[in-house]
Amino acid sequence: MQGKLPYYNGPDFTPIFLKESSEVDRLITHSISNFSFLNQDSIFITQKEIENKIHIANFIFTSCGAICPVMTRNMKIVSDSLGKDNEIVLLSFSVTPWIDQPHILNQYKEKYNVKNLNWHFLTGDKTSIYTLARKSYFAEEDIGFSKSSSEFLHTEHFILVDKKKRIRGIYNGTLTLEMHHLISDIITLKKEMD
Repeated sequence: MQGKLPYYNGPDFTPIFLKESSEVDRLITHSISNFSFLNQDSIFITQKEIENKIHIANFIFTSCGAICPVMTRNMKIVSDSLGKDNEIVLLSFSVTPWIDQPHILNQYKEKYNVKNLNWHFLTGDKTSIYTLARKSYFAEEDIGFSKSSSEFLHTEHFILVDKKKRIRGIYNGTLTLEMHHLISDIITLKKEMD
């Protein structure tokens, strides 16, 4: 297991490096919870979509004028680097789901010329999205872990998750350089999981 990506088991994002693969199931207890949200085409996307696949998650809103456009362009760098790899799913969750209905997300996807069929822009119940973001993805690290779902969620983090729904990387989605690091880590993770 030497030279592999770390695991992240808590919202403080302390990396856990394991020497033996036999240690993983015993020591890594956290995984992404089940979910069900509508995508830009009004199709329900659930944890079945990411079953036995690597996925990257981020949290955006379509009316954001600050970091979200940068994050979406940077996620597109990652998406475009993947080609037609069906083993990798991208999930962009809306943090303003009461505004970002499927047709709005579809317009947003078109605006950024997203062609990847495995990149879903998701909307749904606000409390469910915020709970998943903070408790499963640790989207705002430990400061967000204790926030209630009534407090606005805004984070630049991209979260890399392995085929067993365990967090393996966190990246600053506003930095192009970090996208190259993420792409490299996806390649490492694909080799590890084969």
